[in-house]
Amino acid sequence: SVPVASFTISKLSWLHRCEPERFARIARVLLPHDWLTFQMSGRFTTDRGDASGTGYWSPREDRWRPDLLEVVDDGKDWDACLPDVLGPTDVVRERDGAVIAPGTGDNMAAALGVALEPGQVAMSIGTSGTVYTVSDKPTADPKGYVAGFADATGRFLPLACTLNGMRVIDTFARLLQVDLTGFDQLALAGEPGAGGLVLLPYLDGERTPNLPAATGTIGGLRADVTPEQIARAAVEGVVCGLLDALEALRVGGVTVRPADGIVLLGGGGRLHAFQRVLADLSRCPVSVPRGEPVATGACVQAASVLHQADPEEVATAWDVGAGYWLEPDMDLDIRAVRSAYAELRDRYYATS
Repeated sequence: SVPVASFTISKLSWLHRCEPERFARIARVLLPHDWLTFQMSGRFTTDRGDASGTGYWSPREDRWRPDLLEVVDDGKDWDACLPDVLGPTDVVRERDGAVIAPGTGDNMAAALGVALEPGQVAMSIGTSGTVYTVSDKPTADPKGYVAGFADATGRFLPLACTLNGMRVIDTFARLLQVDLTGFDQLALAGEPGAGGLVLLPYLDGERTPNLPAATGTIGGLRADVTPEQIARAAVEGVVCGLLDALEALRVGGVTVRPADGIVLLGGGGRLHAFQRVLADLSRCPVSVPRGEPVATGACVQAASVLHQADPEEVATAWDVGAGYWLEPDMDLDIRAVRSAYAELRDRYYATS
C-alpha cells in the first residue's frame, strides 16, 4: 500500500519530525485493538488485518518490514517494538475460563460478518466510505488508490477509500435543519438527477482521488432549488464517489463482480435513499444484511477460535450474509446523473 496520512507509518513519521521527545519514549507500537488485547492478556499481539493497515507489514510476504520503519528512524530497534502477528484461529491466551481471540480491523470483521466471497463487492458508508472485496491473491496498486490489506481468514482484502460518506449527509441535514429520518425522506422524494443539481462531495479533502486539500463543489445551482433536490444531490454525490472507488479497484487489477450484488454496510447503509440510489446508479442489485456485520464478524472469529474451526465455515453455518435485496430500476436512464458528476469531477481535478 502507498502510505497515505491515515497509515500508522505516516503517523510515526509525523511524531518523529514534530514531537521528537515523545517519539524517543516509544517502547511498543500498538493499534487500539492491540492495546485492548494487551490489557486483557498481557501479550503484545495483533492480527493480519490490522497489521496490513500499518504500512510496515507485508501481506504478500506475511512479515513485518522494519526496513520501512528505518526510513522513519534508523536508530530504533523496531523489532522490539512490534507485536506478534497471530493467525485467524490463534489463541492469544485463556483467562478466567474465556479464550481471547486475535481481533481484527472493522472492514475485515465486516467482511467476515457477511461471509464475503472473492470478487463480491462490499460498500460501507460510515463517516468515510470504503469499497472492497476478498481476494485469494495479494494486490499492489502503485497509484495508491487501492490499499492491499489482508482479511481475517488468511486471504486478502483490496480496498479503496473515500473520505466523505455520512459526514456529507450530516452536514446537509444540519443545513436543511432536519434529522436523518427527515433527510432520508427528502432524498427519496427528490427526482433522480436532482433537477440538474450536482454535488462533488469532497468536503474535507478526498483520498480517491488523492486531493487532501479539496473542498466540496456544487454545480447546476438555480434559484428554484428545493430541499428535496439538495438532499438527493448529496446522496447521489456520495454514491458516485463510491462508484469511482469501485472503478479504482477494477483499474487496479482487482477482480470484482458487482453484477452479482453489492453488499451495503455501515450506518449510511440503513438510509433507504442510499439503498435506492446505489442500486439505480450502479445498475446492480443491493443486499442489506441484517444486524451489525462488524459485531457479527467479531462473533464469528470468537467462535472459530474457541472451536478451532475455519472462520468461513462458521460464517456459512450461521448464514451471516442473509438480509434483504433491492433491485435496480432498469427503466431509469442514469447516464445523465453519472455524466454530470464526472464532468464536475474532471473539471475540479484538472484545476487542482
